[in-house]
Amino acid sequence: MLKQNTSKVVSVADARRLFADWKSAPAIVLAVSGGPDSLALMWLAVRWRQALKTGPNLVAVTVDHGLRSEAAREARDVKRLAQSLGVEHRTLRWTGTKPKTGLPAAAREARYRLLMRAARNCGASHVFTAHTQDDQAETFIMRMSRGSGIAGLAAMAREATRDGVILARPLLSVPKAQLVASLAKAGIAFAEDPTNHDPRFTRPRLRALMPALAAEGVDARSLSRLTARLARANAALEAMTDGAERYLKSTNGSEAGVDFATFVAMSDEIRVRLLLRAINRIGHEGPAELGKVEALLQAMDEAVRGKTGRKAGIRFKQTLAGAVVSVARDRVHVAPAPPRNRQGL
Repeated sequence: MLKQNTSKVVSVADARRLFADWKSAPAIVLAVSGGPDSLALMWLAVRWRQALKTGPNLVAVTVDHGLRSEAAREARDVKRLAQSLGVEHRTLRWTGTKPKTGLPAAAREARYRLLMRAARNCGASHVFTAHTQDDQAETFIMRMSRGSGIAGLAAMAREATRDGVILARPLLSVPKAQLVASLAKAGIAFAEDPTNHDPRFTRPRLRALMPALAAEGVDARSLSRLTARLARANAALEAMTDGAERYLKSTNGSEAGVDFATFVAMSDEIRVRLLLRAINRIGHEGPAELGKVEALLQAMDEAVRGKTGRKAGIRFKQTLAGAVVSVARDRVHVAPAPPRNRQGL
C-alpha cells in the first residue's frame, strides 16, 4: 500500500472537467485493475456520471492475467466496489501460454485486446485507462532511453484509436498522489501490484529514478509538459509531411518514383518521415525502425554524392523492412522487396 498523503483531492468539479469531452458517448468501458489509479478512475467516473442528467453507461472491466495468485481476489474486490457504486462489472482472463521473455509487453497487448473486445461486446465507443501524469513522465524516460524520435517522445496521447475503439486517458494530467488522496478521503482501499516495484522490469527501474530527477527539477509535471510540447511539434511536422507528399505527387506526373533533386531539397526530418511512411506502406516485414530509416537516408546521401554512373544508372539501392529503396536515373523509388529465401525452413 502507498502511504497516505496530504495532496489535494480530485473534486467533482475537477472530474466534470476531466471527463467533459465524453459526456455524449453511449457507453464507456473503465479498465479497473484494483490498483489506486484505476479505482480512482472508477470512483471519479461514477461521481461525474451522477452529476449529469443523462450520460454514458459505465462498465468496469478487470483483466486477470493469470500471473499472480492474488489477482482473482483483487478482481472480486473490484467487482464488489463496482456493484456498490451501481456499475456493471466483468472479469476477463488472459489464457494460454505466457511468454518467457517480454512478459510486460505481452501482458499489456493482451489487456488491450481484451478491453477492446469488451467494448465492442457492450456497445461502448470508448475505453478509459487510468494513466496518470506520473505514467506519462515514466513513459517519456523509457522511450528516451530507447532512442525514440519526436513522435515517440510525445509519449501517450489523451485519445487514440485502437481496433476500432477510442482509447482515452482522462487522468493524464493528474498526479498519482492526488488520486491516492482522493481514495483515502473516500475510504476506499486498494491493492498494490508488486510487479510495479520489481527491478527485473524496465519501468520499475526507471520509476525508482524519478525522486532523484525530481530533486533536480525534472519532475513528472515538467516532463509531462515537455511531452505535450513534443506532441504539438510532432503534429506540425506530420502536417508538413502531408504537404510534402502532396507536392511530390503533384510534380511527379506519370513517372515512377519522385525527383531526387526535389526530395533532397527538403529538410532531413521531412525526408525521414516521407521514407518511413513509404517503407511502412509498401514493405511487408512490419514497421521500420526510425534509426534504420535515418541510417538509410544518410547512406543514400553519401552514395549519391560520392558515386555516379553505376550499372543501369542505379546510384543507390538498399532493402529495409521488406521494401527496396533506390535512386536510379535521378529518381527515388520505393518498391516491395522480393521474398526472402526460406530454403531449409
